[in-house]
Amino acid sequence: MIWAGLIMGILGSLHCIGMCGPIALALPIQTADKRMRLLAALFYNSGRAVTYSILGAIVGTLGAAFKIADLQQIVSIASGCMLVVLILAPFIFRKTASGKTWIAIPYVHALKQSISGHLKQHTFSSLFVIGLLNGLLPCGLVSLTLIGSIAMEDVFQSSLYMALFGLGTLPAMVALIFTKNYIPASLKHLFQKAVPVFVCALGIVLILRGMNLGIPYVSPAADKSGCAEVSCH
Repeated sequence: MIWAGLIMGILGSLHCIGMCGPIALALPIQTADKRMRLLAALFYNSGRAVTYSILGAIVGTLGAAFKIADLQQIVSIASGCMLVVLILAPFIFRKTASGKTWIAIPYVHALKQSISGHLKQHTFSSLFVIGLLNGLLPCGLVSLTLIGSIAMEDVFQSSLYMALFGLGTLPAMVALIFTKNYIPASLKHLFQKAVPVFVCALGIVLILRGMNLGIPYVSPAADKSGCAEVSCH
């Protein structure tokens, strides 16, 4: 399940280019030295990955609390259902992904103002901070990934799940800085079609996992303590 975060990042990387691309292209990287440009891109994207990891740890704390309360099966099923519904109900998904509700507008404005201030600086530390702040911007894909991470039931695993998600977006985001958004339309279309299919598949796996059907690794049976056999023994 942890590797699902990496796959989500890879498949959703073109979505990240659409959402975070304008910020990445506005980074104060004014050098022809490819090594310096690569280093700058890594600092920026490392900031995003750190924010995702922290968000994963926060969500993982909630998941751990559910585990202590012996509610992990319900959480797994609920998380899976949410993923499937958000993908199969386009209207709900678009509304969730937009992040433009009246509550979010002041929050987004404050983040963008802070990012704008750091864009005027020309240091690696400012690039890292821009990445940190960028990771806090509302994003439907990040929200979907966080829903999946809550079912990890462990703070470390949830944090790692989100870190791998950030790592999965890294190749495309780094390439963006060098290619200036030159990506074949056919590849964009392929990735756009693959993301909802993978999210639905992940949702179904989470539902099966919570049902304890006795299917090894997919839906392992739980013992009397409520712990899956594969993870307990």
